[in-house]
Amino acid sequence: MSNKDLDKIEPVDFDLKESPLFSKQAAQVNSNRPSTKGLIILAALGVVALLVVFVLPTVVTEYELPLERRVDSTGLQATTPAPTTAISPFEAAQSALLRKEVQDVLAELLAQQSELEELNIAQWGQPDYDDALEQASIGDDYYRTQDFELARDSYALGRDALVTLLDSIPVVVIQILIDAQKAFEAGDSEMAIAKYDLALLLDPESAAAAVGLQRSGTLDEVVNLLAEADALFDADALEAARAKYQQALNLDNYNDHARARVGEAAAVITENEFSRIMSAGYVLLEGGEPEQAITEFQRATGLGIHEEQALAAITQTENEIANTEINQIRVVISQAETDEQWQTAVTEYDKVLAIDGNLLFAIGGRDYADKRARLNTLLVDAIDNPERFAEDAVFNQTLDVYYTGRAIEPPGSVLVRQLDTLQLLLENSQVEIDIQLVSDMFTDVSLLRIVSLGKFETQSVSLKPGRYVAVGRRAGYREVREEFTVGFGLTPKIVTVRCEERVVATNRR
Repeated sequence: MSNKDLDKIEPVDFDLKESPLFSKQAAQVNSNRPSTKGLIILAALGVVALLVVFVLPTVVTEYELPLERRVDSTGLQATTPAPTTAISPFEAAQSALLRKEVQDVLAELLAQQSELEELNIAQWGQPDYDDALEQASIGDDYYRTQDFELARDSYALGRDALVTLLDSIPVVVIQILIDAQKAFEAGDSEMAIAKYDLALLLDPESAAAAVGLQRSGTLDEVVNLLAEADALFDADALEAARAKYQQALNLDNYNDHARARVGEAAAVITENEFSRIMSAGYVLLEGGEPEQAITEFQRATGLGIHEEQALAAITQTENEIANTEINQIRVVISQAETDEQWQTAVTEYDKVLAIDGNLLFAIGGRDYADKRARLNTLLVDAIDNPERFAEDAVFNQTLDVYYTGRAIEPPGSVLVRQLDTLQLLLENSQVEIDIQLVSDMFTDVSLLRIVSLGKFETQSVSLKPGRYVAVGRRAGYREVREEFTVGFGLTPKIVTVRCEERVVATNRR
């Protein structure tokens, strides 16, 4: 602490002998009857004296009146006589504590004042701010006269007024944003920028202020671009107009007019392009180039407008192509049915149905052709494998196929030949033929899936035409199988079935 700071402390004179507390203690000492209560009081007075002498000067020098200049009181102290009024240490301590309380309130007031000045209070709350400081200046007057209670209350009123100003910032920001928007809409970019700047100072997190400030920075350029674009649009220079609108939108992405006119210009451009493509497609269609016409119509569907119109044109063109193709396929179907090439007919009907699955002639015709094709497959298989007729199940199934074919009217020449051939094979399949089997009396012989013949040397068996397997088994000998066919010019004179190859036993571990 400097001598200059010490000079600012107002001296406090007091006489312990005149204090009631001191007199009481002296009486106790003179009576030579010290008590515990007296000692405590003496200690308290000592502490208070120490606070006044050593602590109070330090506290006082940390505070200064907010609204007046510091005055060097060094010179004044030399000419101003020290107060002669004696006060007790306790009163001095109470006064110091009250002064400390006043100075705490003052410190809060100064902090609020500093914060408001940083927030540029002059632009949004100067009158209320001046009123608050005026109230605080009244506290200065009380402070000078040592009326600390009134000084504290006056400072508190000023402080609370400043706090109210700080608390009003959210509402102030709303009004500033309204004023900024009005300036923006009026085309006053300078005023709008100033207002949005102030709003951001008061509320750095305000997205509306940040966006508004950015838009205001490009406002003049955007206005000029929009004027140029509107003129180009009115002159049907749509591509150039759209480019200008897009430039404005790039500068101010929130500009509704620019966005709307970009879309409007694009829509007119697309409409014109659609009309041009559709016209080109119809020209190709009339010129006998339907495939190329469909390509153009498909381009039109990709523009995103009047899609149903373009699709209708595609459907119309495809129908013309389909009708031509279907008529060509029907010629092939007719010839296949005449030639009884039923599988070919099925394939061609499928082609027609792939073009239009609702054509009744194709639906009914394919069903009939498919049935005839499957009948043809069964007939060919039966004729190619008559030896299977020896099995009763196969014979009966083949007989059903035969009768099915005979029921068809008109049958066709190919079907008639197939049925006649099958009829002869079926009749011959039921005439048994004698077969001579030869064995060795040791081999157990059986006809696979037909009959067990046992052991014999020779035996005659009557069999229907077909394919057979004779199986021979003998203990200790390898099994033998003899396949043979009866009928069809393949009947063997003798079928020998003997097990002659021994099975050699091997040692197993």
